[in-house]
Amino acid sequence: MSQEVPVPQHEQRQITDEQFHDATLIWNYHQMGHEQRPCSAAIGLGSHDLGVATTAADLYRAGLFPVLVFSGGNSPTTRARFPRGEAVHYREHALGLGVPDEAILVEPRAANTGQNITFSRDLLAGAGVEVESLVLISKPYMERRSYATCRKLWPEADVVCASEPLELDDYIKSIGDEKLVVDMLVGDLQRVIE
Repeated sequence: MSQEVPVPQHEQRQITDEQFHDATLIWNYHQMGHEQRPCSAAIGLGSHDLGVATTAADLYRAGLFPVLVFSGGNSPTTRARFPRGEAVHYREHALGLGVPDEAILVEPRAANTGQNITFSRDLLAGAGVEVESLVLISKPYMERRSYATCRKLWPEADVVCASEPLELDDYIKSIGDEKLVVDMLVGDLQRVIE
């Protein structure tokens, strides 16, 4: 008689197959599918996800932009993970991945996506960077919202979105909480609608 091996808690499905299917549709909707190309600058949008900084470093090393702004202060969901602020921790991570210090600007005050765009725009202008085109680097499920926000607040910039190239399953594994990820997907969908 064989005994069932218990599945570790972090691997147990917290949602139904139908809910996962629906979440995958939302995941795919959030991603813009933009082809990456050289741009004037990039903005790494602060969050709990260090993958934003990793992707920004990868794109910088690929020669897609000469200057990178990391934008973000803290929120209740990031304070413990990034106690000195999202942008500061992103910068440190990118430096460790080979991005030179002189290519990084830090905007440490933004508390939402609108502020990420507005404050970064001001910081780039103050540094004398003329921006015609812009790479917005975000969490995978935040591409559409960041694009819409930037189009509203910075309509003259030609915007390309980028995020860590992960499927929903892999992203859930990286975060470690299926229900939390689905809640965030739906929350971003509500923000796009609003």
